[in-house]
Amino acid sequence: MDFKEKIRVIPDFPQPGIRFKDITTLLMDGKAYQAAINELVEKLKGTEIDLVVGPEARGFVVGAPLAYALGVGFVPVRKSGKLPAETIEVKYSLEYGKDALAMHKDAIVPGQKVLIADDLLATGGTISATLDLVKQLGGEPVGASFFIELSYLNGRQKLEGLDIISLVQYE
Repeated sequence: MDFKEKIRVIPDFPQPGIRFKDITTLLMDGKAYQAAINELVEKLKGTEIDLVVGPEARGFVVGAPLAYALGVGFVPVRKSGKLPAETIEVKYSLEYGKDALAMHKDAIVPGQKVLIADDLLATGGTISATLDLVKQLGGEPVGASFFIELSYLNGRQKLEGLDIISLVQYE
């Protein structure tokens, strides 16, 4: 399936000059959504995975069904103050400012093999912060998977050494 034709591109969102890649059109198409998850599962065959970790919010719509299909647990990564139990946090830089991500302290047992999943790899900031959380809890990152990769933003460089899978690349 050509997933790129299922992704809507919105010019000048959220600001002029940005061509936003909107996956909601892919998600609304049940067959395309299922095919995207199935293709990621296929590409992950042979990889030992205990948990999938996904940052909010779109990491949930990729990570949770991926975890389900793999028969492993899912761990949500949320913005600061959104998780009810004791958390760890990491601050990171955005294009215009700073943010913080949090994960429950008991979400990962040291030594567990962790896959990070999100809808999009752009600059790598959010995924790098998520990776920091995984490592703080003793998880062993085994890779990261995405529906979309914006290759021209060089996010892979921030995640050097991590196996990266993306279904669609924009050069």
